[in-house]
Amino acid sequence: MNESSDTLTGRRPRLDKAARQERILAEMRASATLRVGDLAADLNVSTETIRRDLFELQERGLINRTYGGAVRPLSAEPAVTERHRMMVAEREAIAARTVKFIKPQEVIAIGAGATTTHVARRMAAECRNLTVITHSFSVATVLAANPTIEVIVCPGRYNGREGMMVGVETIEFLQNYNVNRAILGVSGITPEGLADAEAPAAWVYKAMMNRAAETIIVSDHQKFDVPSLAIWARVPDIQHLVTDRAPTGALARALSRAGVEVAVART
Repeated sequence: MNESSDTLTGRRPRLDKAARQERILAEMRASATLRVGDLAADLNVSTETIRRDLFELQERGLINRTYGGAVRPLSAEPAVTERHRMMVAEREAIAARTVKFIKPQEVIAIGAGATTTHVARRMAAECRNLTVITHSFSVATVLAANPTIEVIVCPGRYNGREGMMVGVETIEFLQNYNVNRAILGVSGITPEGLADAEAPAAWVYKAMMNRAAETIIVSDHQKFDVPSLAIWARVPDIQHLVTDRAPTGALARALSRAGVEVAVART
């Protein structure tokens, strides 16, 4: 017989270094954080091999190493079209929980992003008689299906990768409105604050938050303890976090100290 020892023992064959590192990068695109032990088990190699891979990938500027694993570079996040295909069940559950905060006749500001688009889709199905201000084309598009929701789209400079308007014109436009609730996503949330990989988007989210009586953050658990480029809010600035899994450790303590209500949506 010509079968390899891996086949005979039922183990997955080992990848060469180039293929292994490409697999690590693919995992990074799907998940904001990676653990050395998990990668070693998945790729059937030692933890020392994984650490060497992570070191080389960091040297190439493709990841940032952390104690025990790696995170995406601060400026890196998959495009919104790619993010729409990730964590779908979790985002749908988050959206279903989020719309319970919304009341008829309210003015809602919604930021761009995959999770906020899920929220907008659920709003179009369940909510009535709202005014929604957004800088996101995907949010505006899905809300347009509901004729009782008036949609106001911000002007500005178009970011095609994210499908959103940003810039000075966007921020100045938002200053003209009073908002009951801002519903915003994040690239990462840590005890230090809420951040986004796109700095121009971060300043739009900050402007929406500052015009709102209440801010609701919608985020799956993969964003927890992930640093990102531009911090646009501190934990005490927000009132609600809607997520698919309860935070733990220092982040949980920071949210508790700030009196942030954490609503866990079950899939």
